Amino acid sequence: MDLGIKGKWALVGGASKGLGWGCASALAQAGVNLVMVSRGAAALEASADGLRQHGVTVLTVAQDITTPAGREAIWSVAGGPGKNFDIVVTNAGGPPPGDFRDWDRDAWIKAVDANMLTPIELIRATVDGMAARGFGRVVNITSSAVKSPIDILGLSNGARSGLTGFVAGTSRSSQLAGRNVTINNLLPGAFDTDRLRSNQKTIATKAGKSVEEVSEARRKTIPAQRFGTSQEFGETCAFLCSQQASYITGQNILIDGGAYPGAF
Repeated sequence: MDLGIKGKWALVGGASKGLGWGCASALAQAGVNLVMVSRGAAALEASADGLRQHGVTVLTVAQDITTPAGREAIWSVAGGPGKNFDIVVTNAGGPPPGDFRDWDRDAWIKAVDANMLTPIELIRATVDGMAARGFGRVVNITSSAVKSPIDILGLSNGARSGLTGFVAGTSRSSQLAGRNVTINNLLPGAFDTDRLRSNQKTIATKAGKSVEEVSEARRKTIPAQRFGTSQEFGETCAFLCSQQASYITGQNILIDGGAYPGAF
C-alpha cells in the first residue's frame, strides 16, 4: 500500500534501536525523510546508515530529547526542516521499575518530564505548522500499562497516563483535527526489546528466579504466544502516519498480541 507520505519529514525519538527504530525504518521504507534522535551517537549513526539505503534523507541528532538543549538541537540541525515536521513520533526511555516507596520527588519529576512533558513540548512546537500546511501526524509511543498498570512500573504508569489525558483533549481541537492533524498513542505490550529484558531481570531478581523462567512465564500469558517485533510495531506506526489514517485521532491503539483481556 502506498501510504501517501513520500517526501515528508518525520522526527523520531529513541530511534537508534527498539520500537523507535522500528518506526523510523517503516517510515523510511514509505519514502519519508527522517531526523533520528537518540543519546548514543555510535548506535544512532549505524541505524541511520542502514535506513539511507531506502533513498531518503536521514539526519541524526545525538542528544537527550528530554532536555531543552536537546530539543533545540533538533530544530537547528543542518539540512532539517526546523520545526516544520509533517510527522512526529515521540519516544523516550521509560523510567526504571521498582517499589514506589523508594521513589522521591526528584524521581517523579524526572519521569513526568521525560514521559509526559517532553512529548507535550514536541507537540506544542510542531502542530500549528502542521495545521497551517494541512497535514500532520503525531504518534506517541506510550505503554500498555496505561490500560493495564504494572505494579513495578509506577513511574511510567503515572507519567504516561498524564500524557494520555492531555492527548485526549488536545487531539479533538477543531484547530487540529479539522485541519488534518491527528494525534494518537501507540500502546506497546511485550515487545522483544532491551526495555523488556531489563524489566524481566528486575522481576527475576525480586522473585528469586532466572530471567529465562520469567520470560517464558510472560510469553505464555500472551494469546499470540510470542513477543512482538520492532518491525511490526513500526508498520502500525507508519499506517497511523499515512494519508489513509486521517480519520483516526485521539485514540489509544493497543498492540499487545491480545494480552489485555478487556472488551474496551
